Amino acid sequence: MTEEMYSVEQVAEQLGLHVRTVRGYIRSGRLKAVRIGKQYRIARSDLAELTGRTPPASSGPGGSAEVSSIVQVDGVDRAAADRLGTLVLAGANTSRGSAHPLRIQTVHDEERNRMKIVILGSPGDTAEVLQLLEAVLDGDNGLFSREAGDA
Repeated sequence: MTEEMYSVEQVAEQLGLHVRTVRGYIRSGRLKAVRIGKQYRIARSDLAELTGRTPPASSGPGGSAEVSSIVQVDGVDRAAADRLGTLVLAGANTSRGSAHPLRIQTVHDEERNRMKIVILGSPGDTAEVLQLLEAVLDGDNGLFSREAGDA
């Protein structure tokens, strides 16, 4: 049986990313793909490897769970995206007793003033980072409204 294959457009839609971002992942070697004619095709297992999702295994009692979350933040300039990315990474790197550390990727689209944060890890650790993000984004902390020199 052959493995399911996705187009660049399908992968971009599934991940909530721009097609150019997915092509960049392929060119940099971050995402494995096969070139068929003038188009790339991505195997389901290679997409799972990129996102950290593993194929369902026989996990009985005591099995582990992993969560994949993509957070999109609109109206974010480069400086605010850098500050938010640093905050999220610092929050994720606090000492946790987890055997599997969180994996976090941040991407900023300057053209659309949009930031995406991809979080992969245990449900509890991911929930903590999402709560941190919610507090920062909903709070009146000036993260997005102040210019760099206005402190």
